[in-house]
Amino acid sequence: MALSNSGVLLSAELPGSAEQVIAAVQRLGLEGVIAKRRDSRYDAGQRSGAWVKLKLDRPQEFVIGGYRPGAHGVDALVVGYYEGRQLRYAGKVRAGFTPHVRREVFSVLKPLHIQQCPIVDLPNSKTSHWGGGTTPEQMQEIRWLKPKLVAQIRFVEWTLEGHLRHAAFLGLRTDKRPADVHRES
Repeated sequence: MALSNSGVLLSAELPGSAEQVIAAVQRLGLEGVIAKRRDSRYDAGQRSGAWVKLKLDRPQEFVIGGYRPGAHGVDALVVGYYEGRQLRYAGKVRAGFTPHVRREVFSVLKPLHIQQCPIVDLPNSKTSHWGGGTTPEQMQEIRWLKPKLVAQIRFVEWTLEGHLRHAAFLGLRTDKRPADVHRES
């Protein structure tokens, strides 16, 4: 519903319990929902407990094809998924690490170094507002790996360019074969 000619859109109240609203938002593939007390009002630039943002991140596993080194071992993972027999680029993952986890993951990745990039669609200079591309210059910084490890990643959505938006590392998966990792919706 539009408020006069202001350009402001008003979202109608969503009926149902919190669980029902969350399930509906997930089914629609939306990023999340804002819950607010009925008697609260919006104050620009102010935060309060009256409005709560619930982001509904998507979990998925991805194959680790490389990493950018950092001060504590790993600065960012370069991840992808298989389409047929080709490993395709999904994005870079920097969030979700502590210094300890960066060192621990680095020790697992180090024996898998190779010279050639295993991801078929890199370099990819298709940058987006979210910084999803990997340019030829950036590829010089990356250490490539045999695609033998799988990481569990959470992310908000796929961008129009086919890259992960707001991705975060959750852990390594030893129960999943890299060849079985495909793009999920």
